[in-house]
Amino acid sequence: MFLIKNEYFKGSQFLKAKYLMNCEVSLILDRKYEQLQQMSDDPSNQVSQVFEKSLQYVKRFSRYTNPDAVRQLCVLGNLCPLTVEEATLIVLSIKTRGRSHEDEDISKMLDDLNLIKKFE
Repeated sequence: MFLIKNEYFKGSQFLKAKYLMNCEVSLILDRKYEQLQQMSDDPSNQVSQVFEKSLQYVKRFSRYTNPDAVRQLCVLGNLCPLTVEEATLIVLSIKTRGRSHEDEDISKMLDDLNLIKKFE
């Protein structure tokens, strides 16, 4: 049983939960941390120790730090394209926005995602 926002959740309720990568959690917690800092007029007002430790953990074990790369990876993971051509058609920003990826890099991402699928 877990307590989240004053509500108790039991194990069966987590069966419908969506999994997040550490890099996604890091982005979420970073935004929340910034919001908490902006809302606080008192500089001595700090976030909880659990929040701070959680943020440190996901930052330490996050392999991806670029928000665009995280979004692209999540889209690829959700849609499971089989070829580089299919991936570039689905996620146009892989080739067009910011740091575009070479076909070899995209192929490596797809291979990594396919390897993960094999272990399911």
